[in-house]
Amino acid sequence: MAPDQQLPEFEQALAELESVVEKLERGDLPLEEALRVFERGVELTRHCQGALKAAQQRVEILTQRDGQTETAPFEATEAPDAATARSR
Repeated sequence: MAPDQQLPEFEQALAELESVVEKLERGDLPLEEALRVFERGVELTRHCQGALKAAQQRVEILTQRDGQTETAPFEATEAPDAATARSR
């Protein structure tokens, strides 16, 4: 990562990563710029993966009882447009 480029918060990093993917999927970037954008995408991916892993570890710590981690199914109610957004 370039010294002047800071890693954003998770949500911002994810939004920027989506933008990176869109740029690369268009396929109209010159090679050097595409490589630079791809490199930024890798940085953002690693950052997001690290943030998710840290969050998972925090959840596991918070849900431990008597030294055992209790797991329970997560039943999320999905917003009507969330399924549409995923199918794009």
